[in-house]
Amino acid sequence: MNSHLGIDTGTTTQHHDPGNQLGEEYENTPVPPHARKGFPSIAAVWFGFPMNLGNAVFGGVIVFNLGLINGLIALLLGNLVLFGYVGALSYIAGETGRSFSLQAATTFGTRGRMIVTGFLSTVVIGWFSFQIGLTGTTMRDALGWAPIVGAAIAAVAFTALTTVGIRALSLLGMIATPLFVVLGAVALVYGATGNGLTADDVVHYQGSGTALTFGAAVGIVIAGFADSGTMTADFTRWSKTGKSAVAATFTAFPVSNFVAYAMGGLVVAVGGSTDPGANGGGFLGLLTGHSTALTIIAVVFVFANLGSVGTHCLYNGAVGWSGITNRTMRPVAIVLGVFGGAIALTGVWSYFLDWLNILGIFVPPIGAVLITDQLILRRRSAPSPRLRTSAFVAWIAGAAVATASHYFVRESVDALVGIVIAVAVFWVYEKVSAGASAVTASRSSDVVSA
Repeated sequence: MNSHLGIDTGTTTQHHDPGNQLGEEYENTPVPPHARKGFPSIAAVWFGFPMNLGNAVFGGVIVFNLGLINGLIALLLGNLVLFGYVGALSYIAGETGRSFSLQAATTFGTRGRMIVTGFLSTVVIGWFSFQIGLTGTTMRDALGWAPIVGAAIAAVAFTALTTVGIRALSLLGMIATPLFVVLGAVALVYGATGNGLTADDVVHYQGSGTALTFGAAVGIVIAGFADSGTMTADFTRWSKTGKSAVAATFTAFPVSNFVAYAMGGLVVAVGGSTDPGANGGGFLGLLTGHSTALTIIAVVFVFANLGSVGTHCLYNGAVGWSGITNRTMRPVAIVLGVFGGAIALTGVWSYFLDWLNILGIFVPPIGAVLITDQLILRRRSAPSPRLRTSAFVAWIAGAAVATASHYFVRESVDALVGIVIAVAVFWVYEKVSAGASAVTASRSSDVVSA
């Protein structure tokens, strides 16, 4: 038991409260073996998260700038990087049952983890607000609703679902994913109708944008899940084993995430987007105006799809802040839900997107340090200091070099740069420190012997 924080970073189980009808979430202790869930449940949590309208928009923008073939290659490469990165962090979570906050305590220190966890848990609330705002504007564009109406409904519904816990995330994934695939296919048919394009025309679509380089496109894919991907342990700690956690991650990266981006790219390639440079492959507008039934289904789809993203982000934030405050997840989720909803209703959310994507530069080095510490150096159960200097030095170095790369090396994949630098700096720092400690211990021993 950590006396400073009042949390258990070992394997002690947390007793189930019979009065808690929604079930224990194990915010401040590792998930015990008896509470772990099967592969289908965890896979549903992860594959339902990336398959969303926002990713379709970005997929369309990427294909508009790079063309279909080069765009799809960029999407695949970005997803493979995410699989390696998120998969490694998920393996640690499945093996230990620890949330991201507990993982961070081991690597960044019992006090240092508050900085890392607080940073990421706040970032994901920004994404939660974005999904609420996006729901409002999507309903306005599709049905003429006042944006504040759709946003208010979304804020209440997404927060309520999050308080149900991990089970709600799994259920939403099972609903949102098939809806996305089916309605995306319908939208493609409507988008291609009357354009006179052949299959060959679509395959050889070259695009006409110039804003993105290939490296920047790969970076967008990585940045889109840099934050929740780094906090994957909040989901995959429920897996029965590390291998099962990795398998669940694979259903999201590359499978689900690639499909979502590629669907948007295809909408642009078939001529289904009126303004692909700005709206990318967003396809909701292609589904409305045909029949009342399809319009109703499209509305349900919006709330299920964006709700899946919003609840995942709020769950990440709530579990993270629960770890910091040593509180349970549900009341924290309500407080954060009110806060995020208030931000969305002010309209400030519309300014978040560029800032949040820039965080793809600053977030991946955090995960890189965790992976190096707990997989390469295998320090998963060593006593944690209050603050591990080497971890913060590596994080800062990775973020700094990635930032420089972003501004001065146009073709670079910033997230990869940050990951490589953070791993190198942390590994060298730890090895040099270990060597220095060994020398000091040897000299002390010699003095005592003399």
